[in-house]
Amino acid sequence: MGFVLGVGGLFLVGMKIGFISGTSISKSQVFSDWSDLRVETRWGTVTAKGRGDAVAINRHGFDRALPPHAINYRANVEALCQLNLKEVVTLSSVGSLDPDLRPGSLVSCSDYMSFAPKTFIDDRMSAFAPVIDNRHLDAIAAVSPISIARDKIYIQTPGPRFETRAEVRALQAWGADVVGMTLANEADLLLECGLSVTSFCMADNFAHGVANQRLSEEEFLRLVADNQSVVDAFLETVVEYCLS
Repeated sequence: MGFVLGVGGLFLVGMKIGFISGTSISKSQVFSDWSDLRVETRWGTVTAKGRGDAVAINRHGFDRALPPHAINYRANVEALCQLNLKEVVTLSSVGSLDPDLRPGSLVSCSDYMSFAPKTFIDDRMSAFAPVIDNRHLDAIAAVSPISIARDKIYIQTPGPRFETRAEVRALQAWGADVVGMTLANEADLLLECGLSVTSFCMADNFAHGVANQRLSEEEFLRLVADNQSVVDAFLETVVEYCLS
């Protein structure tokens, strides 16, 4: 792996594909033998991990886990751009808005709703219309250890709390399948920069009130722990694919 130190921070030569996930990266052993990287951007310093032609970013940070509304999305995306990446695979934790989409389901989202867009172009009007291309979906699905529900609609809420039952009913009425707090911000910035995005989401829980489920922090953490083995198996598949 070659490194070049230049203006703006540390550059990794020959990077091909990036991976953005959350706390599952920190909890998994899949990235334990990857090299630590620090990339300086105009938005701040990003800590990442690199191996071969791939780089992985924990959106919440490896040093200190930031809540979704406090994540430095611009820095994360600019770091990937500085590392010469053109294609990114994302994995996000979501709540299911569909009683038939049970916790433990792996989904891919083909579109999303935000209503509070993130942008690098906040000093003028923009005619940019984002589209998730899911370029690597077919290839990853072909080797995935679990099935992937496709063409789901993601809706983002700001967090850090979970949605109320009334809010969940509204999100369902708008046609969303899953709800989360991060993907739309990442997709806005990645797509604005011209990077390809392939989206995956793990449904860790039913959203508040769906399937008559009462959501609590304790229950959420239990469900996330239950799903970690599934996430690890999928992460291994994605890493093997990215490094192939």
